[in-house]
Amino acid sequence: MSIVTIERRVLEKNDRVAERNRSLLLERGIFAINMVSSPGAGKTALLERTMERLEDRDRTAVIEGDVQTDLDARRVARYGVRVVQVVTRGGCHLDAPLVARALESLDLEGVRLLVIENVGNLVCPANYDLGETLKVVVLSTAEGDDKPLKYPEMFRSAAVLVVNKTDLLPYVDCDMAVLRRHALETNPSLRVFETSCRTGEGIEAWCDWLRTQSAAPA
Repeated sequence: MSIVTIERRVLEKNDRVAERNRSLLLERGIFAINMVSSPGAGKTALLERTMERLEDRDRTAVIEGDVQTDLDARRVARYGVRVVQVVTRGGCHLDAPLVARALESLDLEGVRLLVIENVGNLVCPANYDLGETLKVVVLSTAEGDDKPLKYPEMFRSAAVLVVNKTDLLPYVDCDMAVLRRHALETNPSLRVFETSCRTGEGIEAWCDWLRTQSAAPA
């Protein structure tokens, strides 16, 4: 019983800070996505291919979450976007207070799109609101087509699913029709994109959606 009480108190504190983050972003007209996945699904590679194609990179900011190192932040910074690294020192997810501190370190003037790349994990990030506009879950074909069934809370909490590494489909045990069915049975409102960072498949459609969302009035 005490564990449940402690968890509820932690989440309540997190949610209060998340609402402050959300208010700040709404006031500035910033569309913010919380990008989540398991390790190795290709979040950073997808972000790189996205930055290559976005014309207004000076209006884009990125918060990079990682257990250790600033390797991903350095990869993304090469594209001229505003980046701040959050190292969790072993923590398995970002929380709203960490994002609040990262926002204090970012120059948000003129920013319309904020990407929060969360720590690789399909469990804990589902429970933590960061103040984002919506969650985007990235799933690689190499992980198989059963992940929406195994981690339903993550897929229920997301608005968008990006199925990445479609170039590997001939070599892995993943049926796209089955994966889509499982995902939409778990969350019928999911918007689904299929992408390959190697071939470029689906990247433009994903970027078009981002352009439309970040250009819409807050």
